[in-house]
Amino acid sequence: MYTSVLEGVILLWFALAFPFLIFVILDIRSTPENPILKLGFVLVTAYTGVIGAFLYVVGCREPLPGLHERYVSARWRQVLGSTIHCVAGDGIGILVGAVISSVIHVSPFFDVPIEYFLGFLFGWAIFQSLFMRDMAGGSYRRSLASTFIPELLSMNLLMTAMIPISTISLANLPEGHNPLGVVFWFIFSMALLGGLGMAYPMNWWLVSRHLKHGMMTVRPKTHDSENMTSQHIDMHHMKESLPGRRIILIMASISILALTAGITIAWLFGGL
Repeated sequence: MYTSVLEGVILLWFALAFPFLIFVILDIRSTPENPILKLGFVLVTAYTGVIGAFLYVVGCREPLPGLHERYVSARWRQVLGSTIHCVAGDGIGILVGAVISSVIHVSPFFDVPIEYFLGFLFGWAIFQSLFMRDMAGGSYRRSLASTFIPELLSMNLLMTAMIPISTISLANLPEGHNPLGVVFWFIFSMALLGGLGMAYPMNWWLVSRHLKHGMMTVRPKTHDSENMTSQHIDMHHMKESLPGRRIILIMASISILALTAGITIAWLFGGL
């Protein structure tokens, strides 16, 4: 009975996910958002289905022509953009790590560091530093340096939820180890959703302290001068109001403690 109900839920989840993913792919083309965040919303919708599409509609989709700048200026939407960027990039690396671990049949004890390392590496080196290097004056090296701490803090909170959710789920659903099965992808979706929710508060702090960007409006060049000016001013403001090293160290310690708690839960209830 339990298995049949779970299978029904999983099938419904993916049956709904596909049309909503198509909707986001088609609709987001007309949204005046940064191309990397557009890709981020598409990826998160691919990961999380209906919920990802809902977040796109309420958080990024332009309600009426010309209103995107004001619409996404709300702090919670700025933070949503930051979190989506984190989850989209890290999620690719985490997924690759999960597939590799499943194929070579490693234990959860080794699976967790593999997923963490690949998730952090892809999110930091590619999705943050490479794709957003223009915000660091076009220098990839400078972008790597400026995004390391924000990526670390956000990744730690993301994995705080993902590790126990995936570990406990796999301990109770052995078929979830097969990357060709729907249970594997359902567990990944649920873990990533939990990680998104856990990382959101940390991204709020990062955005409010100008350590991470949020949503950005990108218009055609003929209408873009005012928007580009405001972004340029924001970059200068970010440089002038960064938190001190002591505060950053405190937040890093909090993120590590949270990650330790997540790993402990996975060890106690998931056989990590």
